[in-house]
Amino acid sequence: MEYTYTTNGTCSTKIKLNIHDNIITDVSFTGGCNGNLKAISTLVDGCTVEEIEKKLSGNTCGRKPTSCADQLAKACRAAYEEQNNRQ
Repeated sequence: MEYTYTTNGTCSTKIKLNIHDNIITDVSFTGGCNGNLKAISTLVDGCTVEEIEKKLSGNTCGRKPTSCADQLAKACRAAYEEQNNRQ
């Protein structure tokens, strides 16, 4: 399932990803730090929602209480929940 998440409190504005069962693939960000976000997308490709949450949840950016990585963890959880609600 393709999922789009609108971020909150970050330079990136949207995160698109695919989720199949519990596996995340094809992550892309709109806006934000292009090089860093491409690297994060590559690193999490094929990971489970729980693996991504464990690694990225709570990550902050400067004085902000969140980051693009933290928002990705939230996006993965939201996609997982939506996927399960559709079944």
